[in-house]
Amino acid sequence: MPRKLIDISVPLRNDVTADPPGNHPTIQYIDHQQGLPRMLQFFDGLKAQDLPDGQGWAVEQVSLSTHNGTHLDAPWHFHPTMNRGERSWTIDEVPLEWCFQPGIKLDFRHLPDGYVATVDDVENELTRIGHTLSPLEIVVVNTSAGAKFGQTDYVNSGCGMGYEATMYLLERGVRLTGTDGWSWDAPFVYTAKKYAETKDAGLIWEGHKAGRHIGYCHLEKLHSLDKLPSTGFTISCFPVKIERASAGWTRAVAIIDS
Repeated sequence: MPRKLIDISVPLRNDVTADPPGNHPTIQYIDHQQGLPRMLQFFDGLKAQDLPDGQGWAVEQVSLSTHNGTHLDAPWHFHPTMNRGERSWTIDEVPLEWCFQPGIKLDFRHLPDGYVATVDDVENELTRIGHTLSPLEIVVVNTSAGAKFGQTDYVNSGCGMGYEATMYLLERGVRLTGTDGWSWDAPFVYTAKKYAETKDAGLIWEGHKAGRHIGYCHLEKLHSLDKLPSTGFTISCFPVKIERASAGWTRAVAIIDS
């Protein structure tokens, strides 16, 4: 069989619910006729009829956050320090070696929305798939949110990864993780309820904040993880190089070799 590429990224779109209100991207599409006047300005004496079919160029103007669409979070996003005191890396400082490694999929689709995955959940799933983690493997989590992308409840769907579960992965050398949910942590609507009841601030963003102790990156808003096997694939997720940024967009792809 030839090599198989599976696109595990989502597109940037104007008309899809993928972020909380007020945080979505805005894309202005300029077609070949709308782009024609600008093209003519570059060449003195050029007329529309001189060009093939009288057409100019198409371009888009995009306004977005580095956390729109499928993106890779840098340690700087989580906290100003990592590795218990070092300055956190920004996205332009993340080692490229982290971004092209064998992938492991944890299937947590059965866990309810708002659930915070534990070490036991991770160990049980690794036992089920018969895998022992190796350093630098990319661990992606398939949650129930993956099937809800674009629906109004997407942001509040899926389970999250808790501090202990995240540290379990990092302590075994994993440095890049991912989820098909909006966040690596449980949806905020559930965390807010727990915080209101307990006033325990340690529950807030606990998976992200593990990066204070061991620096790592994670992918958010992955897609089509249900199409992946548990093991036997490679993930490529090189981020766009944005100076001093907390994240960078990526066309994440899973590669399955025969």
